[in-house]
Parts: sequence; C-alpha cells; structure tokens
Amino acid sequence: MNLEKACQALSEFLEPDQLLLNENMSKHTSFRIGGPVDLMVLPSKTEQIQNAIRILREYDIPVMVMGNGSNLLVRDKGIRGAVMKIADRFSQAEVKNETVHAQAGILLSALSRLALKSGLKGLEFASGIPGTLGGAVTMNAGAYGGEMKDVIKWACVMDEDGEVTVLDKDSLALGYRTSIIQSTKRIVLEVFLQLKAGDYEESRALIQELTKRRREKQPLQYPSAGSAFKRPVGYYAGKLIQDAGLKGMRVGDAQISEIHSGFIINLGNATACDVIELIEKVKTRVKEQAGIELHPEVRIVGED
Repeated sequence: MNLEKACQALSEFLEPDQLLLNENMSKHTSFRIGGPVDLMVLPSKTEQIQNAIRILREYDIPVMVMGNGSNLLVRDKGIRGAVMKIADRFSQAEVKNETVHAQAGILLSALSRLALKSGLKGLEFASGIPGTLGGAVTMNAGAYGGEMKDVIKWACVMDEDGEVTVLDKDSLALGYRTSIIQSTKRIVLEVFLQLKAGDYEESRALIQELTKRRREKQPLQYPSAGSAFKRPVGYYAGKLIQDAGLKGMRVGDAQISEIHSGFIINLGNATACDVIELIEKVKTRVKEQAGIELHPEVRIVGED
C-alpha cells in the first residue's frame, strides 16, 4: 500500500483540505467513536470521485465510502486504507415542478426542508433521519410509515471500476433496510425524487409532530447511531430488548438507552469494543428469552 505516492497523485486534482491524513474517525460519526483512518478523501465533484477511486485502485489502497457517519461504528484501531466521505461538499439539489434532483451528500433533513419550502410533500418522514441521501438510498431508510422507495424515481450510481449508470426504482431492489447498492458495492452519486404538490402548513405541522415524537421517544441528547438493531419480522427490537430486562444495561460508557431500548448510546467515553460487547450481550439475552435472532442495523467497520 503506497499511500504517499497515491496522495501525490490525488493532490493533482484535490485541494489540501480534501485530503486528510491519519484522521480520527470519531470526528466523522454520530457515535463519536472510532480510531484513525490512514487517508480521508472529501470530494466535491463526480469527476473527483471517479478519479480518486481509479488512483486508489492503482496503488492497491482499499477504499470505503461513507456519508455523514450516522449509521457507522468504527472499531478502535481505525481503518487501514482510505475513506471517501460523500457529504456536505457534494450536496447540491434542484427542485423542478414536483421533482427534486439532488447529489448524494445532502442531508435528509436539509432535503426535507427544501421540499417543504418548495410546497412539496412526501419527505416529511425523513425530516429527522440523521443521514445523507446516498446513505438513505443504500439502506432504504425510513421512519413513521415512510421509506425512500416511496419517493425515488431513479439514482445515478458508480461501480468499482468508475463506470456510471442510472438505475430506476425497480432496479435498485429497495427492501427493508437494503438495496442492490449494498450487495454490489456501488456508490450513489445523484438521486431523482418524485414528490407531490402539498400544503405548506400541513407539511410543516406534520414535521413538527414527528420532531416532537422523536424528542419524546429517542435519546437525542447522546451520541448514537440510531436504531442499533434491525426490526425482526413481526416484532420490534426495542420491545424485545426491554422485555429481556436490558433497558439501561451498560458496558463501559455504552448503554442501552433508558428512553428507547432500541438505541445504544455513548455516555461520553464509550469505545467500539464497549458497543460491540453490548450488542453481543443483547443478542444473546434476547435469543435466550424470546428465541429471536437480532441483527445489528449499525454498520461496523475497521480493525479491533
């Protein structure tokens, strides 16, 4: 892995502040946990993403793509290779009639506000989801009865060779917290959303109601990665965890939230090891108590 030569090649089309060496991943995840990555790349254009992927492959440097890190747990020794963060530097959006064409790095909360301001409805459910559009498409994010598959028309994606293609909603194979993006390791670049004309006051009232419910029922005052486990068919992970007597359980500074048992929170100095150990304890106890296998919704990456 020739990181120095790769950085020299990357610096020909990226600014110095777009290449971060030995960057601590705890700065880039909502969990506020994680060791350093060898190199973080912060692209602002599709061409930069394509060229960076090509160069990193040429120098045999593994690369992981992330959004704003709201569903990511990075292990304590960090990540060897490169991380490409597609977030606020790649976040333009344009509204035309009842459609929105947006880059993958825009936050869902910002996209929801844009739709509201433009008199469009359909994205109210996404107003409190703390992730980027690209990440939301990759995992078909959803909340309060809405999912990304309800509003996506097509997505522009790039494969590992840098080839760009357009996939319609059916081709994206959007299911419960999954899509073809995950299984094929593609990168979401742009998304075309089909919304509907709405009433500004009605949409604003719905967003305010959903925000109120989140604040009452979710531990938003602590770092977390949202729901720690996927919802088993016919059950709710939070209720299974609570019924197993695990609410408030701690490993180090990682804790099952006392507000919502589906969340694992960082009380201040939690390590990835703390969180992973707590996840395993929860899985074991719920399996013993209810016979249900829980699967983490958080993406765990990096080295122990």
